[in-house]
Amino acid sequence: MLKVVTLKVFRFDPQIDEEPHFQEFDIPLRPRMTILDGLFYILEEQDPTLSFRFACREGVCGSCALFINGSYRLACQTQFANLQTKIVVVNPLPHLPLIKDLVVDMTPFFEKYELIMPYLKTLTAPPEREHLQSPTQRKKIKEVIDCILCGCCHSACPMTWTNKEYLGPAALTKAYRFVADSRDEASPERINIVNTEVGIWRCHTTFNCVEACPKMINPTASIQALKRRTVAHWFRLR
Repeated sequence: MLKVVTLKVFRFDPQIDEEPHFQEFDIPLRPRMTILDGLFYILEEQDPTLSFRFACREGVCGSCALFINGSYRLACQTQFANLQTKIVVVNPLPHLPLIKDLVVDMTPFFEKYELIMPYLKTLTAPPEREHLQSPTQRKKIKEVIDCILCGCCHSACPMTWTNKEYLGPAALTKAYRFVADSRDEASPERINIVNTEVGIWRCHTTFNCVEACPKMINPTASIQALKRRTVAHWFRLR
């Protein structure tokens, strides 16, 4: 069993660095140690200038999403032991504006998310207590409701690389989450939002988003479902 592992960390401080570079740190391993634990060891014991994001440490918030050893992963759920390598390469999420070291600017991502109205919207008077939902109705959104907005699928999508206006797989998956929700009454409005050249029709079904998702959600399936609902919606209007 390895006693020490090397973290090769992407570094870039726009205030002092002319070019990005990698810096290596030796990390003493302990049982069930995660990449996030390793980054904290660097921060507390070796280099207090290292910048990275974290919050829940439980795989719920998505803040610590990184590109680790060539794959999209959550640093808080990725253990060194499972990677089985002496050197672990840690990069920020690709194709997003870089702020410093492992921290990227998520503003473009959340601007797309805001556009699809990520909340239940009703047009009728609210019920006395709550909007009931049957197990069958709940099952339709069982998978997509687990999206934690980590940005991995957005970062992995080649369409977001080449078209900054594209809503992206995360926003479109969230749009489907509300369109498919039996309690929501704004489906026509959301369909109008995604039924554009930078919406559902920009998806080229490369499935990068499926491979990147740390929660094993299938954004491509959600986008295809939105396409079917959009076509059905416009046929009803004819």
